[in-house]
Amino acid sequence: MIQSWNRYPRVTHAQVIDLWDRHAPLPGTDRPLLPHGNGRSYGDVCLNAGGVLLRTRPLDRFIVFDRATGRLRCEAGVLLRDILNLTVPQGWFPAVTPGTQYVTVGGAIANDVHGKNHHVAGSFGHHVRCLELLRSDGTRMLCSPEKNPDWFRATVGGLGLTGLITWAELQLIPIANPALVTETHSFATLDGFWDLNRELERRWPYTVAWIDCTARLGRGLLLAGAHAPMQAHPFAWRSRSWRFPLEPPISLVNSLSLRLFNQIYYHLPRGKGRQLSHYQPFFYPLDRIREWNRLYGRRGFFQYQCVLPPQAARKGVAELLQCIAASGSGSFLAVLKTFGDKPSAGMLSFPRPGVTLALDFPNRGPETLALFRELDAVVRDAGGGLYPAKDARMPGELFRRAYPEWENFQRFIDPQFSSSFWRRVTGEA
Repeated sequence: MIQSWNRYPRVTHAQVIDLWDRHAPLPGTDRPLLPHGNGRSYGDVCLNAGGVLLRTRPLDRFIVFDRATGRLRCEAGVLLRDILNLTVPQGWFPAVTPGTQYVTVGGAIANDVHGKNHHVAGSFGHHVRCLELLRSDGTRMLCSPEKNPDWFRATVGGLGLTGLITWAELQLIPIANPALVTETHSFATLDGFWDLNRELERRWPYTVAWIDCTARLGRGLLLAGAHAPMQAHPFAWRSRSWRFPLEPPISLVNSLSLRLFNQIYYHLPRGKGRQLSHYQPFFYPLDRIREWNRLYGRRGFFQYQCVLPPQAARKGVAELLQCIAASGSGSFLAVLKTFGDKPSAGMLSFPRPGVTLALDFPNRGPETLALFRELDAVVRDAGGGLYPAKDARMPGELFRRAYPEWENFQRFIDPQFSSSFWRRVTGEA
């Protein structure tokens, strides 16, 4: 059974087809089609109940890499990990990377993923130079900000619904070595975060905060980083990972384990001042624990990731954290990050000016869904929205309100493509 990363919902597909040849036509079928990368999306945006999934992972070939300019063309199923392995030793790095290196290029475009540097670099789609889109009628379309720009804007963040991305060309950024210079600052209250974040964002390209969501005052840690200069001495790095060993019958995340973890993590001894870090633990800390999603047991988990506009951010984030703390729920992963002012790259792009908060919750059924309805009300009142790539249950009304271009976007959907997510939030049969 094909699942998304959070293992909810569990649906059955009529067929799963591996794509091996980017030059081949799409398979003939009367069922709805949906591309599926490496399954690192949450919820049902990468699922197509009763339909056909087109698995793009076999499309994993590099096409051309210009080491003088940092331009890389590759097939849609290539993982960011493979790009890093190829380009970091040659002094190039993805301009934007999400919190895992196990996403495909096609998936990163389809969800217009963001990283810790949105305030200076925008989202992944801002660094896509062009891509090829294969439609179910057999047409192939070259899309870029200059060529077929409307199709480009629809496909970036288009949730895989405009057709199959066969390949893409990315613009990478130069680096001197694999290291980053980092600083970690603690803050005792949420008010402390805003002042500290404003200061650090002026000086650092990468910033992100971890919040102790079991503490009502919103204490946390703010991590800032920048690619290390040439004179920094690279150090030996050995990548190590562990596999979460079992699937417990129930979630191991509960109020007791959360409180204990957050206490320890907040007070963990950290070096003072600037440190050198390899890029892997800085950008991808959870990748060191393979299948960490099993921690949440057989019922899986939800991620609740929202964005709030700047004028409502302070009040809205405080209300969200108060609701969560009062519910007795919480999250190991509670991430707070500000987005910059760069206009969205795609019609349905999630990143937009404001603040984003992301938290994981064990799936406790009605109890969890009741909490989400409270959080939805805060997000709705603030004029914010939820992240489709991380969603398994948002009401259709909230989606349509947060993504006003969704009706215009419908003109670009391939008539044979659909997804469980799209049918759920639009009410389409």
